[in-house]
Amino acid sequence: MSKVTFDVVPGYGGKLNATLGYSGAVRVDDRAEISGQAGVNDDLIIPDSLEEEIIQAFDNVERTLNTVGASWKDVIHVNSYHKVAPGEDVISEDINTLMAEQFRSRMNGRQPVWTETGVTVLGLSTMRIETRVTAIVDDKN
Repeated sequence: MSKVTFDVVPGYGGKLNATLGYSGAVRVDDRAEISGQAGVNDDLIIPDSLEEEIIQAFDNVERTLNTVGASWKDVIHVNSYHKVAPGEDVISEDINTLMAEQFRSRMNGRQPVWTETGVTVLGLSTMRIETRVTAIVDDKN
């Protein structure tokens, strides 16, 4: 039988759990899945700078993975959702560059698969990015 563990990140995760009733992460045996992570601080405030928002979202992915014993080194798949303005049909090269910089700085050469999707709305009106990942945890490392 599989072992299933749900968890919530202290701070912003606890607030969202209390308000909306969902967990931020689940681990089933060696597989970890996390909910979409915004670039918010513990008070659900989003930075003005897109670069800071992306960095915060990556920090929040890491915090969430940690709640179920995983880290960026375990990530095998990334989904990122990017708010695009009406009429835009591509995600900007600036965003791609910022995302790639975060992958390189956090994954120590690991290159998971990545699905990047442009959307018109996200969970909070000022959000511009949301990132979720799947990880396979090697408890031997």
